[in-house]
Amino acid sequence: MKTNLFYISIWFVWLGMALPACSQTSKNKTTMDTVNKSDQEWKKELSAEQYYILREKGTEAPYTGKLLMVKDKGMYRCAACGNPLFSSEAKFDSHCGWLSFDKEIKAGTIKTQVDKSHGMERTEIICGRCGGHLGHVFNDGPTETGLRYCVNSVSLEFVPEKETQTTDTITFGGGCFWCMEALFQRLKGVTSVTSGYSGGKIKNPTYEEVSTGTTNHAEVVQIVYKPKEIKLADMLDVFFALHDPTTLNRQGNDVGTQYRSVIFYRNEKQKEVAEEVITRYTREKVFEKPIVTKVEPFTAFYKAEDYHQNYYNGNSDQPYCRIVIMPKLRKLDHLFKSKLKSDK
Repeated sequence: MKTNLFYISIWFVWLGMALPACSQTSKNKTTMDTVNKSDQEWKKELSAEQYYILREKGTEAPYTGKLLMVKDKGMYRCAACGNPLFSSEAKFDSHCGWLSFDKEIKAGTIKTQVDKSHGMERTEIICGRCGGHLGHVFNDGPTETGLRYCVNSVSLEFVPEKETQTTDTITFGGGCFWCMEALFQRLKGVTSVTSGYSGGKIKNPTYEEVSTGTTNHAEVVQIVYKPKEIKLADMLDVFFALHDPTTLNRQGNDVGTQYRSVIFYRNEKQKEVAEEVITRYTREKVFEKPIVTKVEPFTAFYKAEDYHQNYYNGNSDQPYCRIVIMPKLRKLDHLFKSKLKSDK
């Protein structure tokens, strides 16, 4: 990463070849973050009742749903994949025996399809992320939307407003943490980016120790973000577009395990999203070579020395910043302009 002046001087010759490799672009395909699992996988993750409702399109008995009488403020999300579906503000008592809402929490979170079962034609509603059966929607709602989303309680999980997470944290390693820091600082919904070390076998490592490649720590950025403003899948699109996830323990001239491509997840949902994105990119052949990015459980993060923090913003005139980071920032602006903060 921080190569000596000899290497910086020859970069001017090498730049035309090395930068495209270091920031190898995908075909920049983006699709909706979806969850696709086999029946066996769903059976392992869901209770028998949840599997019957969500995957076999069953219906719970009226007036038996555990969420029917919940009056607290909060959010109702898919019990299978955690996709936010309804706000408590959209809930009303329709006296039909099932949960009723007059609108989804955000356009596109729910999909509809024709249901001709039981000798009638209805509009089925399914989770837009995992395809789980929720219930049906009718045009007899009492509010201005005119809709009544009739939903099985078993299909949902309720998250009280006081427990609704306003921020989340993810840790990425993609080569030089100066590069990663400068990129993610500019995204909407990102509240802080800290450079540091993760994944190694010693506590409180120094930069000099990590640079030897013997500690197994990776240079990483710890990102605190607001899930309501930016999705993890969107951040992963930026992550994969602006470093090369196909080179093992290397980014351009930066060589060693400390420069490996890695995602450290803090919960199963983050792991699931990361693996889904990698699977999708692989299936769609976004990269010519196989992705070598590792998805590993987060254990510890050690903040790097102060002079590494906010490095690009304080040293943009330095050769490394001009030669390596600036092209990545231009690419970020070109590919993800709508996701950037207005002051960046």
